[in-house]
Amino acid sequence: MDLGILENLEAPNLRQYLRFLLHHYRVMDSFWYIYIAELFDEATADRLNEKVWGKIPALAVKDLVKRFPLKERGLPGFVQALRYWPWHLLVGYQIEEREEEVIITVPSCPTQEARLKREFQEYHCKEMHRGEFASFAQAVDPRIQTECVFAPPDPHPPEMICKWRFYLT
Repeated sequence: MDLGILENLEAPNLRQYLRFLLHHYRVMDSFWYIYIAELFDEATADRLNEKVWGKIPALAVKDLVKRFPLKERGLPGFVQALRYWPWHLLVGYQIEEREEEVIITVPSCPTQEARLKREFQEYHCKEMHRGEFASFAQAVDPRIQTECVFAPPDPHPPEMICKWRFYLT
């Protein structure tokens, strides 16, 4: 990896570059899905998306633990690691930490907003995110369980696209 161009960037420019990377990370993910659906069908794209997002988060947690001081386990460790997850940065999860559980709500989702703007139906993301969150949480601590309170295609209030609950067993 050649990171030479980044070596002399000051903090504001590094943050701007990070915004650029995160934006294109999301755009690449979107077009990957769109083109798979066009080439095959939406059901195939959904299955592939679920498979990929069921695998990548656990790999990310292992890498995050190597690069950052993330030694804690349990729900506090999950929240600590989740704050580094690109999708938390992109989406802005609202994280509520309680004694026995963590609740994540998503008031606004860039992916769903883009679909609705283009007059597509909401993406049925529930199973993809179930795999993503479960993979991430279990990589932090195998005792963490993931429960979907609601996510598309489930009905949801207009001010919230999805809600997830995490707890220990």
